[in-house]
Amino acid sequence: MSAPICRFCGSSLRHTFVDLGMSPLSNGFRRADQLGEMEPYYPLHARVCERCFLVQLEEFSPPEEIFTDYAYFSSFSESWLHHAEEYANQVTRRLFLGGQSLVVEIASNDGYLLQYFQAKGVPVLGVEPARNVALAAEQKGIKTVQKFFSTRTACELGEEGLSADLIIANNVLAHVPDLEDFVTGLKLLLKSNGVLTVEFPHLLRLIEARQFDTIYHEHLSYFSFCTAQEIFSKHGLTVFDVEELTTHGGSLRLYICHEENASRPICPSVARLKTSEIAAGLRDLAIYSSFEERVRETKRALLEFMIAAKRNCKTVAGYGAPAKGNTLLNYCGIGKDFIDYTVDRNPHKQNLFLPGTHIPIHDPGMIWQTRPDYVLILPWNLREEIMETLAGIREWGASFVVPIPSVEVIP
Repeated sequence: MSAPICRFCGSSLRHTFVDLGMSPLSNGFRRADQLGEMEPYYPLHARVCERCFLVQLEEFSPPEEIFTDYAYFSSFSESWLHHAEEYANQVTRRLFLGGQSLVVEIASNDGYLLQYFQAKGVPVLGVEPARNVALAAEQKGIKTVQKFFSTRTACELGEEGLSADLIIANNVLAHVPDLEDFVTGLKLLLKSNGVLTVEFPHLLRLIEARQFDTIYHEHLSYFSFCTAQEIFSKHGLTVFDVEELTTHGGSLRLYICHEENASRPICPSVARLKTSEIAAGLRDLAIYSSFEERVRETKRALLEFMIAAKRNCKTVAGYGAPAKGNTLLNYCGIGKDFIDYTVDRNPHKQNLFLPGTHIPIHDPGMIWQTRPDYVLILPWNLREEIMETLAGIREWGASFVVPIPSVEVIP
């Protein structure tokens, strides 16, 4: 069997980054009547390209199967809403956006971000493929096109006379099977003097903090700054500024313009981050080949904690039903024998079961009813928000458990 091909540069993918075995789709939540049915599992094997250093998975499930009826709604995290509002305020000032501008967000979800621009009187348009999520945005008054973004979508919007002063693509680049087509579409939709901002989890932070659970089938690609810069440069787009963010365990926000746009000088942050990545070894296969064993050690430590807790007759509940949690639990082999249930604020996930492990998902009130000894925080990137929300569990002596990068018990 021939090696898979890099989705950016076309090279053969001969090097493993981490092999997490077979896993169900991370957002393939199960209904009670589906628990006895066969559940599809796919290889979760991340490889790294020796030429462009793009970390990537093969595509096993087409986006149409994943994003038609989607369980993730951005508005259920207060800290994420705060992040969105801060960005809207900052970029509106920086780009002098107003009533004559147009802001387009790709993968706009439930309007969590565009609502802040609309409140300022800035015209907005969302492009969102998931029918149920797009409907939630429309109900907020956010005009939304229910489509996957592509070159064709950009051409259709152009035929309607639309071009964007600001395009936002937050946490969508990882989901894209055809990077060439997607980035070409961004370039077509962007005004000659417009700005594109792109956010994605930083591969360097993933490696440093062993964030292997952010690897799942929806996330087809994992980007360093250097590789992302190459991708945009190939399409005549220049990264002129970059910010390092704390979101999702460490993310990057790239500011991008047409390469012929001389009004956007390249900021020192670009060269600084590129130098930092090279110094960290991201252009050397050695850092990638050592990652898998570090992941195995995290798995061992979590299992050791769980086994000890159960042997001491302690009860464990989960908090959250994020995609990353499903990678963690399935890879580590942690099911209902260790975790009684998990809870989630999102009503679209409540009364369902986690894929693979079939752990039931309840309303957060279940924690107060059952008073577990430990609460395992599955969306560890929101640990501060969650621990503040659940501070009352300390009344009965319960502790929080954060699994990444290694087990941390917080009384």
